Amino acid sequence: MAMTVKEIEALAPGAWLTETGARNEGALRAKGSPSGGASFYFRYRDSLLRYDDLPIGSFDVRGKRGLTLDQARAKVRVLRNRYLNGDRDLRAALDAERRESERQREQATQAAEKAAARQAATLGNLLTGYVDRLRDEGKPSARAVERALLRHVRDAWPLLWTTVADDVSADDLLAVVARVANDGKRREAGKLQSYIGSAYKSGLRARMDALALPALREMKITANPARDLIPIAGSAAGARDRALSVAELRAYWRRIEALPAPDGALLRFHLLTGGQRAEQLARLTIADLDQSAAVIKLRDPKGRRAIPRVHLIPLIPAAADALRQLRGDAGHYLFTIDKGLSGAVYASVQHRVRAVADAMAEADELENGSFTPGDLRRTVETRLAAEGVPVHVRAQLQSHGLGGVQAKHYDRHDYLPEKLAALETLHRLCIGKGAKVIPIKRKKA
Repeated sequence: MAMTVKEIEALAPGAWLTETGARNEGALRAKGSPSGGASFYFRYRDSLLRYDDLPIGSFDVRGKRGLTLDQARAKVRVLRNRYLNGDRDLRAALDAERRESERQREQATQAAEKAAARQAATLGNLLTGYVDRLRDEGKPSARAVERALLRHVRDAWPLLWTTVADDVSADDLLAVVARVANDGKRREAGKLQSYIGSAYKSGLRARMDALALPALREMKITANPARDLIPIAGSAAGARDRALSVAELRAYWRRIEALPAPDGALLRFHLLTGGQRAEQLARLTIADLDQSAAVIKLRDPKGRRAIPRVHLIPLIPAAADALRQLRGDAGHYLFTIDKGLSGAVYASVQHRVRAVADAMAEADELENGSFTPGDLRRTVETRLAAEGVPVHVRAQLQSHGLGGVQAKHYDRHDYLPEKLAALETLHRLCIGKGAKVIPIKRKKA
C-alpha cells in the first residue's frame, strides 16, 4: 500500500510507515523524528537475512531541505535495482563507495596542491630563498648576491626565472653564465655560477633540514643542474701577494698619523686592530666596546657559520685614542666617519687608503706599487710572522683558519694576552722601535 504525504506529516515521533510492494525487493519506509518531521529509509534483508533500514534522507514536502515523497521513491528504485542485481549488503557497499570517493577526492586535492607547489618552486623563488637564507644567517654578502642574481638571471632571462627549478637544465644555466663570461666578465661569471650552484645546494639540503627556511624546504628541490657546469678558467680571484715592506709600513704610518680626524683616526684604528675586515668593523657599536677591559667584540660570519663567531680584539692605547677621535654623538657606531651615525664600509676605507698610497707613490715611498686595505691586512700577518708571532696567534688575531675540530670544539682560550702582545709588536714596528716578541706561555687548561 502506498503512503501519502499527509500520513508522513502526521507521523508521531518514533512511529513507522511502510510502503508495501513485491516480496524480497525491499521497501520504502518513513519514521517520525523526535524533533518533528520524518526521515526515509530503505528496508531490505542483507546476505545474512537480517533486516536493515538504510537511511536515505529526511522528508521535506517542498524538496528544499530534504526529499519529497516522489524523490524518496526514486532513490528507492535505484537501491532496489542494485539489491536485486546482487548488492545484498547495500550498507557495506555504499560505505565502501563513500570511502573510495573520499580517498579519490583527497588524492585529487593532494595532487592539485603538489602541482601548485611545484609550479611555485621556480628558479626565481629558489634564488630568492637562497638570498633570504643568507640574510637570515647575517651574511654580509647577501645584498651583493641578490644584485647579481636579479641582474643576470631575472632581468636577463625572465622566462627562465619563472621556470620550475627542477625543470631547469645544465644547458639553461650554461647560457646564463656564458652571457656574462662572453662579455669579458669572467670573475663575475664565476661568482654567478657559484651563487646559482649554492642556491641549488641549499634547496637540496633544506628538504631534510628541520631548521631550514620553510620557503626553501617546501620547494622540495631534487637535483642540482649547476654541478655539471665546468668552472670558468680565469674566474677565480687571483691570490694577491702584496705586503708592505717595513719601510713602506712605517711610511704609511707616518702619513696616517699626520692625517686629521676622522680620516687618520679611521685608518689608524683599522691598522692597529690588526687589519680587521672593514665589513666587520663597520658593524661595531657602543654595545661592542668594553671600555674597562679595552676590548672590542667583532662578529665574524664568514664561511659556513650559521652563527657568527665572536672575535675579541684588545685595544692598545694608540688604537683606543683613535677610537676616541672617531666617536661622536650622532649615533652609536664606533668605526665611523659621520660621528657614529653609520658604520664606515669598505669603500670608505678603500678610498682613504688609496689616497694615502697615491701620496706615497708621488713621494717615491713605494717599492712595489699601490696597495689596498686587503694588502694591509696581509701586511700585518706577514710582518708579525717576521717578528716571531706564532701562526696560531696570528690566526686568532685576524680570525682565519679557525674551522678545525680543535679550534671549534675544544680550544676555549680567548688569546687576549697573545693578541695584545702581537698588536703592541705591530705598533712598535710602525713607529720604528724594536719589535721583537716576548713569547707568552699559555695557561694550562
